[in-house]
Amino acid sequence: MKKLITLVICAMVVVSCSKEESYEPVSTLDADLTKMLLKRANNASISFFELPASNDYSKIPQDPNNPITEDKVILGKLLFHETALAQNPKHTDGIGTYSCASCHHSKAGFQSCKKQAIGDGGSGFGASGELRTMGANYTNETVDVQPIKSPSILNGAYQKVTLWNGQFGATGMNSNTQSEWTIGTPKETNNLGFEGLETQAIAGLTVHRLKVNSSIIENLGYKTLFDKAFANVNENERYSVKNAGLAIAAYERTVIADEAPFQEWLKGDNNAMSDDEKKGAILFFDKGKCYQCHNGPSLNSMDFVALGMKDLEGAGVLGNPVDDATKKGRGGFTKNPDDNYKFKVPQLYSVKYNGFYGHGSSFTSIKKIIEYKNNAVKENNDVPNISIDNRFKPLNLSEEEIALLTLFVEKSLNDKNLERYVPDNVMSNNCIPNNDAQSQLDICN
Repeated sequence: MKKLITLVICAMVVVSCSKEESYEPVSTLDADLTKMLLKRANNASISFFELPASNDYSKIPQDPNNPITEDKVILGKLLFHETALAQNPKHTDGIGTYSCASCHHSKAGFQSCKKQAIGDGGSGFGASGELRTMGANYTNETVDVQPIKSPSILNGAYQKVTLWNGQFGATGMNSNTQSEWTIGTPKETNNLGFEGLETQAIAGLTVHRLKVNSSIIENLGYKTLFDKAFANVNENERYSVKNAGLAIAAYERTVIADEAPFQEWLKGDNNAMSDDEKKGAILFFDKGKCYQCHNGPSLNSMDFVALGMKDLEGAGVLGNPVDDATKKGRGGFTKNPDDNYKFKVPQLYSVKYNGFYGHGSSFTSIKKIIEYKNNAVKENNDVPNISIDNRFKPLNLSEEEIALLTLFVEKSLNDKNLERYVPDNVMSNNCIPNNDAQSQLDICN
């Protein structure tokens, strides 16, 4: 009997031990990531990294000279996508075929999904903008392209000045650049005194061959919307390029990637990211040193940094060769040699759809640009070593760590519901974001 009892007790011990050994250890990833975020937020709160809801205007950074209102946002959302404003094309067959969204559309994270965006003179769209090409009647001299990759408007509220060289915006770091606000150029728009998004939107309407006046506004049915959005503006001045730009900028400020998994995790949903995504996030804010440039709610900064990346070049590039001012980035605008080859740090949300990265579209995947920063070997020999940012040093990341970082940027920072910022239709009922014959087939049929 004693022997039987002993055997039973031993069996119970073995079963108990085997069960204990099968338990998974409690993950510390959430605590580790929280601790790291607090450190990068200067121990304030992890809410430092939270993006506001797109309709919570009180929490969205805005230009005090252009306060966000619902009426402005409604109007701006439509104008941004309205192809019927395309009234100044180089060829008549371009009339009514393009919009602001031709170069900044939702399916590419509000970029273009092309090495080089095409406005007037573009044809086609494909599934996400990848098949847009130059139209048959256009040439390098007439097609509307820029000598640099079109930046995203997503999370643009977190920029005081805009474009890769920061040339748009009359306040903050641009407040002492008046000598460069050349009369007769788009930079002249800075004299209106607005921040970057507003200035860019106003200037961009003319630059990109769009047209706004009282007759166009009335004919398209936008008069009532202008009356609501700018009721405090004299009617003689209400239906203008300036006010159209201000409405567009108000809308752009609300285009926020607040539904990305990382944002959901910040709000308390620990299941919004996988363990591997959390490991990637920890790398982002620690060993990967991404936080040194990409920080805050939109993971951008107002820094201008020289990383020796190539300019826009290679097969399929349209327009004139890249000019010297564009190559010099911030320095091409400020004329300060210390700013040469420095480009503005971009935001990192919903960039997986872009297809091209860097100011010259010289990288074709997020992984490749992470590898570039990991190796820290400049690809553009025209950039002097003395100009390269001192933070551009080898990171010694392993292949696994690069994969985890890539996963975090591609998945955790990806807001998959950006279509909520696109209107069902515009007042003209034209196809959006493009209305040329091929785009109509690609998008609207």
